[in-house]
Amino acid sequence: MFENLILALEIVLEMESEKAVMKVVLLAGGRGTRIMEESEMRPKPMIEIGGMPILWHIMKEYSYYGFNDFIICAGYKHYMIKKWFADYAYYTSDMLFDFSSNRQELIHNNGTEQWKVLVINTGLDTNTGGRIKKIQPYVGNEPFLMTYGDGVCDVNISDIVRFHKSHGKLATLTSVARKQTKGMLDIGMDHSVRSFREKSHQDAEPINAGYMVLEPKVFDYLKEDTVFEADALEKLADEGQLMSYEHEGFWQCMDTLQEKLMLEQLIKDGNAPWIKWE
Repeated sequence: MFENLILALEIVLEMESEKAVMKVVLLAGGRGTRIMEESEMRPKPMIEIGGMPILWHIMKEYSYYGFNDFIICAGYKHYMIKKWFADYAYYTSDMLFDFSSNRQELIHNNGTEQWKVLVINTGLDTNTGGRIKKIQPYVGNEPFLMTYGDGVCDVNISDIVRFHKSHGKLATLTSVARKQTKGMLDIGMDHSVRSFREKSHQDAEPINAGYMVLEPKVFDYLKEDTVFEADALEKLADEGQLMSYEHEGFWQCMDTLQEKLMLEQLIKDGNAPWIKWE
C-alpha cells in the first residue's frame, strides 16, 4: 500500500511538472468561410458565444486543468486577436471613467488569469501544418498540447496527457463518434490510429476532435505548405505513431451559424458541458 501511495505521489508531481512547462498551441488563423456571417468581420476564434470569444472558452478549459502557457497561431485579422488580449482587463472588468480629472480606474477586475499568451502571425493563407511549423522556435524541444480554435469539449485534458505519456508514440489526438465532415479515423483495439482520411457525409465513425498531445519530433513532419491533417497525421498513422484518446462526452465545433446558435443556447440554458471553471 505504501508503494502505491509513493507511485501515486510521483504521478501527481510529474503531472504538475508537465503543467509548468507544457505549452498549448491554438490554431486560430483560418478565414472561417463557412460562417461568413460572422467571420467576415472578425477571426473565427473571436466569434462570441455567451458574450466571450470561443477562443477564450477553449483557453479556460485548458486553464482549468492547470495549463496556462498559450501560443496562438493567428493569421486572418490577427491584429484583432492581439488587440482583444491587450484590452482584456477592459473587456472583463468594471471601469470608472472620471472625466473631471481625466482618470480611468479598474473598479473590479474580473479578468485576472494566470495566462501567458503569445500571439504569432503565421500568415494569411498558410496551411495548418505550416502554421504549426512557424511556432516551433517558441515551443522548443518539449511535448506540447494543440487544438483548433473553433471547438469546445468537456474532455479531461490531464487524462489525455497521462494517456499520451503511457504509450510513448509521437502523437495523440482526441476522437469522438459524430456524423461530421471532419477527418475520419480507423482506430485499432490498442487505440492506435491505423489510418486517417477525409470522411464522407454518410460516415458515422470516430473523427478527429483536436485536443492533441504532440512530441517535438512531429515538427519534422511539417513544412510551410503542409496540411497537418492530410499530410502529417496520415504519415504518423501509417508509421504507427498516432494514437487516439477516445472521448465519449461532449464535443462541438463551430463551423456554421447554426452551430454557433446551438452553443449559445447551451450556455443560456446553463447546460454547457465544457464550462467547468464556474
